Formats: sequence, structure tokens, C-alpha cells
Amino acid sequence: MTYLELRQVAFYYPRKMKPALTGINLKFEKEEITAITGPNGCGKTTLTKLMIGVLRATEGEIYLAGSPLTNYSLGEIGRRIGYVFQKPDLQLFCSTVAEEVGFGLNNRGYDPETVKEKIKFYLDYFELTGYQNAFPLNLSQGEKERLAIAAVLANEPEFLILDEPTIGLDAFRKKLLENYLKKIARLGRGMILISHDESFVNRLAERVVIMADGRIQGCNERKESACYEA
Repeated sequence: MTYLELRQVAFYYPRKMKPALTGINLKFEKEEITAITGPNGCGKTTLTKLMIGVLRATEGEIYLAGSPLTNYSLGEIGRRIGYVFQKPDLQLFCSTVAEEVGFGLNNRGYDPETVKEKIKFYLDYFELTGYQNAFPLNLSQGEKERLAIAAVLANEPEFLILDEPTIGLDAFRKKLLENYLKKIARLGRGMILISHDESFVNRLAERVVIMADGRIQGCNERKESACYEA
């Protein structure tokens, strides 16, 4: 089932003559892991910001679970699509690591015991238990990256978008992340990886979309309808 779909999407930044994106047609399904690759400045991050409603398409339409994205509030989109920023400092705002992981759960009214259990699980899994009372922005880059991922995954969104999730992670922690993402994909959650990490992408992604100059240049999809020409 198609979960996210972009039809003839284009986007112009203000006072820019050249579009950041043009003629984008893509479909993303649950249970599928898609990587989007391409050189810096090709439009990858702009594309993901359109998909979570932070930016609005200049042309074309984006659909989430069959309905136009414009029908949803940012809060509703955020509950459905978990987004891990390329720079975790932009995402971390709580006073302790444990609070960061539990923030969304508390905000959604989970009972305290469930919140406590989930915090413990994700801190253990991403090897952050020893930092549970630390101020998040005092962590190393790799620790902040792991914390941002843990905080998003704890909310169990229906779909995930991860922008350069392996930055700051060593080989062992990349493998932990890889195993966990495969596990949640099997549970029926789709995801998009924005990544320059070729080995990580090759091990994890079932489909790779290649971008350049704001356009889709290639797609090694398994499903013919997943990528199609404008």
C-alpha cells in the first residue's frame, strides 16, 4: 500500500530563479526501505521537508495515507512520520537524555510505567543508559545522533525519514542501527534514508533513488510503480 506519494512536485525557494526540485514523482510504501542518494545540494533534504509539511510544494501534490498532505496539521504529520534531522542539535531540547526519549510519550499521555519501560529499552539499545541524567547537548556527536534516533523511534511512528543517520556512528553502532531498522521494517513501518554512506545503504535499502540537480536521475526499484517519469 502506498503511504506517501509525490505527484509532479516542484519547489522554488524565495528569490531563487532555479527550482530546488522539479518534476518529482515518487511513491513510498510501508515495509519498504528506500534510500535517497545524490551529491550535496541536489535537493534531498528539501524533498524530505516537503514530505513532513515543513515546506509546501510550489507545484504538484503530496499525499499521505491517500489524503492530500495539506489536509493534515504539522502535529498530525509528526505523529505519523518520525523524522531524524541530519544535525541532532536541532532536534534535542530537553534537560536530560531520559526526558528526551520520553518526551513524546509523555506528551501523548502514555502511563508512567510504559514510558519508563520504553525509556529503559531505548537507552539500553543505543548504549546511552550511563548518560540518562546528562544534558543532551553535552554529549558527543555520535551520542547525540543515537539519542535523536532513540527519541524518534520511541514514539513508534508509522513511517520514518532519517537524514544521514550514520554520521558520528562507529561500525558497531551502525550495525546496531541497521538491525533495528530492519526489525521495525518487518513490523510494517516504511522508511526513507537520506545517506552518502554507500555500504550502509547497500546493506539496508531495498530501493535506491538517485537525485541530481533537483530531479530524479535513476531508481533501482523493485516495484515498477515506485518511481516513474514526469
